[in-house]
Amino acid sequence: MKPEDYIEKLVLDNLDGLNDQEPPEGHFERFEARLKEEGKVKSFSWNRVWRVAAAVVFVLLAVNQGRIWLTPEEAAPISLATLSPEYAEVEYFYTSSIQHGINTWNDLAAGGVVSEEENKIMQQELKDFEVRFEEIQKEFEANPYDERVIQAMLEYYQAKLNVITMIVNKLQEVQQQKTIRYETEI
Repeated sequence: MKPEDYIEKLVLDNLDGLNDQEPPEGHFERFEARLKEEGKVKSFSWNRVWRVAAAVVFVLLAVNQGRIWLTPEEAAPISLATLSPEYAEVEYFYTSSIQHGINTWNDLAAGGVVSEEENKIMQQELKDFEVRFEEIQKEFEANPYDERVIQAMLEYYQAKLNVITMIVNKLQEVQQQKTIRYETEI
């Protein structure tokens, strides 16, 4: 007997036993519903896109707010201007005058009146002034209403302005003398 004949004979002999098993109730309805779902084209839903976008924006805003809340703010350096309007005026006068003197120095250096060595010396002096200013600034932050610290800060501004003004005035005199000498030689 061939193997195919054996299987066929086995199925035919047991046909009654194999056919008494029916699928559970509602099987054909569920199968038909699945076939209909596969035939449908799924539509694009903007509603879902907007929900996802809103969720992403909410998460980003929440993370940003958390970062802002947890990150310590860097305090602006305290200055004389925070104490009173009069000190603000004084500080503005000194800082603007000092900046004007430095700009004049840079102009003279660019004009060739200042040698490279003199320029290095001036830059070192300005660095020394800045180191001193940082020390006074730390003391001022610790004791903002201490008159001695306020006076030290004012004296710092005066000294820096005096040094810059004196050097710039001397350089301008040298420049004028060179100009007068060149004019008389020509």
